[in-house]
Amino acid sequence: MSTVISSIPAALAFVLDMPILRAVQTLATLTLAAALLVLFKPLLSGVARALLLLVRPKRSKEERLARSQMKDAMMLIRMLNKMDGCAPSHAAELRAQASRG
Repeated sequence: MSTVISSIPAALAFVLDMPILRAVQTLATLTLAAALLVLFKPLLSGVARALLLLVRPKRSKEERLARSQMKDAMMLIRMLNKMDGCAPSHAAELRAQASRG
């Protein structure tokens, strides 16, 4: 408890030594920066999206369709491999679904 009591004068001395004008200037700078970020948020988000498209371009509709079909086929193959030791009717049904896909 005495440590807390002895640190209070040191904290007060630090606050009182800090120039008020500098504190007001810092607060005004932070407020201005926050206001500019809010004002230009749509522009900044658009720039971020454009940079993202440069790094990772959007796939065409055909590429997305082919990718989803490949995922489905791989899932069926995994299910077939897992079901080999189980009931033959289930494996046959999965093989039929895989041949359609």
